[in-house]
Amino acid sequence: MIQSSNTQDSLVITGALDRTDLYLDLISDKKIGLVVNQSSMINHTHLVDTLISLDIDVVSIFSPEHGFKGDFEAGQEVNNKLYGDIPIYSLYGKNKKPSKSNFENIEIIVFDLQDVGVRFYTYISTLHYVMEACAEYKVPLIVLDRYNPHIYHVDGPILKNEFASFVGMHPVPVIYGMTIGEYALMINQESWLKDSLICDLNIIPLSTLQISSNNQFFHSSKNFFLKTPPSPNLKTTKSIKLYPTLCLFEGTPISIGRGTDHPFEIIGASFFSLEEFRVSKLSKMPIIRFMPRSRKESFNPKFKDENCIGIDCQTVKESSVVGRINLDLFINIYNMYSQKSPFFNSFFKKLVGNSNLEFKIIDGWSVKEIRKSWENDLQSFKKVREKYLIYPR
Repeated sequence: MIQSSNTQDSLVITGALDRTDLYLDLISDKKIGLVVNQSSMINHTHLVDTLISLDIDVVSIFSPEHGFKGDFEAGQEVNNKLYGDIPIYSLYGKNKKPSKSNFENIEIIVFDLQDVGVRFYTYISTLHYVMEACAEYKVPLIVLDRYNPHIYHVDGPILKNEFASFVGMHPVPVIYGMTIGEYALMINQESWLKDSLICDLNIIPLSTLQISSNNQFFHSSKNFFLKTPPSPNLKTTKSIKLYPTLCLFEGTPISIGRGTDHPFEIIGASFFSLEEFRVSKLSKMPIIRFMPRSRKESFNPKFKDENCIGIDCQTVKESSVVGRINLDLFINIYNMYSQKSPFFNSFFKKLVGNSNLEFKIIDGWSVKEIRKSWENDLQSFKKVREKYLIYPR
């Protein structure tokens, strides 16, 4: 039986957008563009409407993957639209970077997106392209900082430049332990923008209370329902904790629960049997049955309308997934795979940012050996990261 999320305990992840006293004076006499989505809410009012009610001149809106309302599935192209008479320009699909014409009449950009602190979550790639456009067209950028559920942790392999893509643009580990404001500082000062451009950047910080209150929820073992999910398939605090591990299965034949009520909380496949799980190293985890269905947030999920056997990952120990890639879970599923087609596809290399992790798994490297192979790179990254941290760790 799959555990239900506790919908009575819904959580709102607070951000610096609530601290209007720190940034209204910076935009009060400007024509502004907003990079926002469904998570950009102050109490029950969207940031766009809040600013308009305060006589701020919002001339353009830019939306990331999943769209302005957060109702497009992963990878689905989002078209330009209108919000009232304000144009919404999609930064996902053919045009991931704002054009010069998009910036016409804009005097300053305000960026507010709820990141989840994992390299292949595309909002930091959108941040990169917005910063690059701002630098090219001499438009200042204000980033309203956001809490990162993995703020205290660094884990996973560092991306190699030859595997850079929209699901990983920078030489950082899978879990990089920085808020999106801190990450913006790193992009700017590490010369990662085209031609080493520098963006005129201003970070509006989180308050100490915002960090501590968000810590309380994400350090809890309770699975809180997210009132405004950062994207359609990350609906709970547990799904965000599991995301760095379970998203790696997107580069394999395994389902991570898209098309069910528990995306990024369960894994399985139609070709697995109950007996395979019962005799595997995962036998102590709850074995479940599920059937992915077509729905708005996942129109054509893996194994659509097929009976699947898998495990409920909501029961995974917190210590094994909070800020960590659970290699034991991943390798155990790999060892169960007995189909004729390859387990790894080309997307897996983009997700992990290198070509050697899959070979290490195939060659039977232990979890300890794999983690040891990351150590030197992670220590080097932490020294770079230290320069840009705004908040105590």
